[in-house]
Amino acid sequence: MIALMNISISIAFVAVVLSQALCMVRLVKGPGSGDRILALDTMVLNAIGLIVLLGISQGVQIYFEVAMIIAMLGFVSTVALARFILRGDIIE
Repeated sequence: MIALMNISISIAFVAVVLSQALCMVRLVKGPGSGDRILALDTMVLNAIGLIVLLGISQGVQIYFEVAMIIAMLGFVSTVALARFILRGDIIE
């Protein structure tokens, strides 16, 4: 049972790292600013996934709290960046 869990976590790590790399390509190559914002937001979600997988594999609970903080900051930063691109300012 432990071996199956280790294999599953390894496969999940590879999948999330591959997704992170593809999002990096979209961030650099994206044809428009909307594509770049979505790629950046997806990279934040992938980073959260990597942190959660790291917490599961090591059995340490502090990683889940770190993932929650990064999720809140990622949402706020995505909204701020989108408002800046659309309106030219963040605070009205």
